Amino acid sequence: MSPYITDMKELLRSNDITIIAFATALLRGEDIDCFEQDVNMSVLEGGIGIFPRRLMVREDDWDAASQVLRDNDIPSGT
Repeated sequence: MSPYITDMKELLRSNDITIIAFATALLRGEDIDCFEQDVNMSVLEGGIGIFPRRLMVREDDWDAASQVLRDNDIPSGT
């Protein structure tokens, strides 16, 4: 396994892109790397909210990232 590939865990699932953007900004402010999945599926469905976007973080960062969401009253949606 490549040393650059790490296991990711779902932190947040939402149809609201503003929540995803806010959570991403908060996590980056805490130096927690995150990756948004299902962006292309969300765009393909025309923005009607069928496919939620997911925010992924490294497993090692999941506890700290969850705390950031709780501290800012962001529901995980998972």
